[in-house]
Amino acid sequence: MKYIIGLDYGTDSVRALIVDQNGTEIATAVHYYARWKKGLYCNPSESQFRQHPLDYLEGMQTAIKTALSNAPTEVAPNVVGISVDTTGSTPVAVDRNGTPLALLPEFAENPNAMFILWKDHTANREAEEINHLAKQWATDYTKYVGGIYSSEWFWAKILRTLRVDAAVREAAFSWVEHCDWMSAELTGHTDPLTLKRSRCAAGHKAMWHEEFDGLPDEAFLTTLDPLLAGLRDRLYRDTFTAAEKMGHLSPKWAVTLGLSPEVVVGVGSFDAHMGAVGASIEPYALVRVMGTSTCDMLVAPNEEVGHLLIHGICGQVDGSILPGMLGMEAGQSAFGDVYAWFQQLLAWPLLEFLEPQPAEQAIAQIIPALSEKAAQLPVTTHDAVALDWFNGRRTPDANHTLKGAISGLNLGSDAPKVFKALVEATAFGARSIVERFREEGVPIRQVIGIGGVSKKSPYVMQTLANVLQMPIKIVTSEQACALGAAICAAAAAGVYPDLHAAKAAMNSGFDATFEPDSAQAAVYNELYQRYRQLGAFMEQNAKT
Repeated sequence: MKYIIGLDYGTDSVRALIVDQNGTEIATAVHYYARWKKGLYCNPSESQFRQHPLDYLEGMQTAIKTALSNAPTEVAPNVVGISVDTTGSTPVAVDRNGTPLALLPEFAENPNAMFILWKDHTANREAEEINHLAKQWATDYTKYVGGIYSSEWFWAKILRTLRVDAAVREAAFSWVEHCDWMSAELTGHTDPLTLKRSRCAAGHKAMWHEEFDGLPDEAFLTTLDPLLAGLRDRLYRDTFTAAEKMGHLSPKWAVTLGLSPEVVVGVGSFDAHMGAVGASIEPYALVRVMGTSTCDMLVAPNEEVGHLLIHGICGQVDGSILPGMLGMEAGQSAFGDVYAWFQQLLAWPLLEFLEPQPAEQAIAQIIPALSEKAAQLPVTTHDAVALDWFNGRRTPDANHTLKGAISGLNLGSDAPKVFKALVEATAFGARSIVERFREEGVPIRQVIGIGGVSKKSPYVMQTLANVLQMPIKIVTSEQACALGAAICAAAAAGVYPDLHAAKAAMNSGFDATFEPDSAQAAVYNELYQRYRQLGAFMEQNAKT
């Protein structure tokens, strides 16, 4: 029996999952980032979210070694592959050797020398400048990323950092996405000029495309800002899919982890994209990765949709999810985060007036109790309506300057009713994504749910099914992203002839389906129109 490790880097933790070649889960372990847990290097009021590379390295070592210790003894000698998925776009400045600057003593406490997390929105101005220039340029480099470049992405974050930190600007030889650096680090070959770059990260976040001969040209970048001069040549031309091999485990990491140096390390990718693989994505199936935010993944044959330019999504890239298929990404900047915000709002007096332990016990019961009460409420056209843009809007039409809102409140609007409106808002946000794909000529034939919210919140999932007016299938595995990474590793290591065969053999199937309540369809259609009207009003108000 051969065994494979999927390493899944999330926003607050990293998970190692060991599976056998049939996809059976053998062992798992989670490590929470110590520095992130303390809130270090972040400033939420300014949307600054940074992570130290030591959190990633320590987390990887602890998670893999703990998972191996929980597995039978015959597992470690028979591990043949490891692949990594991460959040993204999460880039970092590196020196000529490919070392993140924050691992150098002089930059150890400098947030600008650390990984800039996906949800960092400090580069809103830079994103606006990229969009403005792209629309004036002979080639619109944003046309394959939905026509709108986001502050959550590669170039905006780089430009912002170069402008605000001269020391980092002078020391940075190149920039590397987390999924690329972590995979390269495991092989011991981190040279930024030669390490294999993820097709997923490059195409969806860095405006890479074969039509452009790689990245946007030097003239475009230097017109955007002379500080970018020469950087294109220190980045990359070619990209690679997650089915390909990055290299083999370095002797250093082989000894540290207790694995063979013959272990194949696959090319890295983003968590949602590998999650779609773990969910056994099929053409025109929308896979929703639902956690603090969402990523919505879709694949289709190039010959059927490759001629389309789908406006307002987060990119369309050949091979970003499955080789030979056009991979499309959308998503919501806040999903579970919206519920967490409301929980924190209600928890304030508990934290102020109760002892810590009773307060924590009470807070843990807030969302389950709200869900139970909200599920009992009737759905009417007079209900309060909310916007889910608490962390800006990712899709359709990225705009991270937007804010959330709640309308239609009265003195009878108690906590369950407001919670109901917030849950419906996240479902309406999902519906706007589905409708955008359909408007652009891409059908949605089924919806698949993965992630913590899909497994833990039946009320949210039922509401989503009712609003979308489509069944939602829930993947059995609770670690679909890590499972997807393991499936990609199995393909890269040659356990299966290709990624399609590995996916077919190793997926976990489905353990639940939420069917829509057709009796609520008409009401939700009207509430959805109110959601859109509220959104249009708030967006216009934000401009004035």
